[in-house]
Amino acid sequence: MNVFVETARSALQGSPTPTCQRAGEVLPPGGVVLDVGCGAGAASLPVAPPAGRVVAVDEDPEMLRAFSALAASRVQAELIEGRWPQVAGRVGQVDVALSANVAYNVADLGAFVEALTAAASCRVVLELSALHPQSSLTPLWEHFWGLSRPSRPTWEDAVAVVREVTGCTPAAQEWSSQRSFMGERGNGTVAWVRRRLCLGEDREGEVATLLGRSELDPSAMVTLWWPGGAPVPNRNKSVSAARPGV
Repeated sequence: MNVFVETARSALQGSPTPTCQRAGEVLPPGGVVLDVGCGAGAASLPVAPPAGRVVAVDEDPEMLRAFSALAASRVQAELIEGRWPQVAGRVGQVDVALSANVAYNVADLGAFVEALTAAASCRVVLELSALHPQSSLTPLWEHFWGLSRPSRPTWEDAVAVVREVTGCTPAAQEWSSQRSFMGERGNGTVAWVRRRLCLGEDREGEVATLLGRSELDPSAMVTLWWPGGAPVPNRNKSVSAARPGV
């Protein structure tokens, strides 16, 4: 969990990512953001303000506690423990729905996207790595097991899902992340990769050596965004104007 907290703190101190920019540019002052798979808040807390409330959804109660701690004194936080879209009925209408670095872990991306779109009145923002985050382990699978791993899904597959579900083609912005999603490559990271590769503890030294020569963290990122499907509140003209365009 420390990696997620460090990532969120870094996001609050650094320049806004394209994901934060696309979310923040249509938010009215005091607007509501839904953050699905919120972690410690790296995607949503940097847009507060203008956001006045963030609805944070995560399966992990420890993540929600970390989110709450970082959100304190910055923005009103509503915490919902559970899996999206199963908990979508507990979320009211929001201005912007976003989800960062979750899409590849979703079994039914169509239902996931449909529920996000139905919740948002202004915009939906989806951040994901250009390739599957574990595609960087392909050389290690080949080294240890002689196995070639699938090269898909990719972000283009996510675009196809959004198009099928919503009837519109999402806008897309490719960018490079400087953040580490795995933290420092210490013993914890080596052990995680070793277990992922179905290897015994006696192979950790070899795994560590190979990791030192590889690019483990996904740096090529993509932000997708498209109009929300919920009615637009008649609060001001700027919010209403944000809906038609993406």
